[in-house]
Amino acid sequence: MRPDTPAETVDHTAEAARLERTAGLYPEDSEALLLRAAAHLELAGDRPTATALYDRLLSSTDGLENPHLVRALKASNLWEYGHEAEARAIIEGVRAASPRDPAPWVIVAEALESHDELEAAHDTFTEAVRLLLTDVPEPPQPTHPLLFGRHRIRRMLGTAHDEWDALADTVHSLPITLDELHDPKRVWSLGSENPAELEAEITRLRAELGAYREALSRPFPVAILHWPATELSELLEAYPTLASEYPSHETHLATIESALRELASSGTPNLGIVTGTVPSYEAFAASELSSPSDATLLPQYATTLAARGRAVAWPPQQGAACWCGSGRAYGECHGSDA
Repeated sequence: MRPDTPAETVDHTAEAARLERTAGLYPEDSEALLLRAAAHLELAGDRPTATALYDRLLSSTDGLENPHLVRALKASNLWEYGHEAEARAIIEGVRAASPRDPAPWVIVAEALESHDELEAAHDTFTEAVRLLLTDVPEPPQPTHPLLFGRHRIRRMLGTAHDEWDALADTVHSLPITLDELHDPKRVWSLGSENPAELEAEITRLRAELGAYREALSRPFPVAILHWPATELSELLEAYPTLASEYPSHETHLATIESALRELASSGTPNLGIVTGTVPSYEAFAASELSSPSDATLLPQYATTLAARGRAVAWPPQQGAACWCGSGRAYGECHGSDA
């Protein structure tokens, strides 16, 4: 169930409780699952309980994969139900930490924007863009909301375009330009009695809503199961009948890359890779009341890992490390002949 599903069609409180129970079963995935649970609680209007989940994550003895993201979400949530001073303090802490992940920057900047702190929102977007995109040949997709958000704020402030706005225009793919989408005067056209003006504004709003839904949407990818060399050796030693699925580790890696390329060429979107471990696979098999030697469990295991937020998008961004774990850039490894 996606957290952006309207509250009138989903019992968000029940969905949050289900995700909390799932987090208890899979502690290695508790961070991603509890963040989704907190999102459902926010949509249900239970912001204090959502804050309690964020605090639970931040007080965990286990290290978080993205503590800055959790803090940013907590700050945004706190501000929405009256805890402005605490929210501001957390936002300043996130900015001072200069995270390399764009998501915390987007969240705190949009929190400032939603409370009419436009100058502070602009400064936050600009700080993030300079940190993450200076001397980057091509902006990775996760950084696009930084460019778009900064462009939007600058339109509201009436600031002239600069080189970052030009870059935002180049990565924007919708048929309506960013200048149209972010025109602060658009709201006045909604009160027009001219049917043509109203129809044009409805078209713009649909395009903007489409972009917003695309940013929110995190559908489960079509995921291919990857075994690191040590895990595959352990798997085949324990369950030798699976050797027919994995003749060698090199063949396994090559099969993954070729399968993903074939899916991509057929137009399949949102491809990803999940990395398996033998203990996790054995636990999954036990939950299915089946033997780990049953090869039909392998694709189900991959789907389950993807549903728990364990998938890594394929292909990797330009210059990123290869998915196989070799430590080399993807373009110099399995992507060399792409």
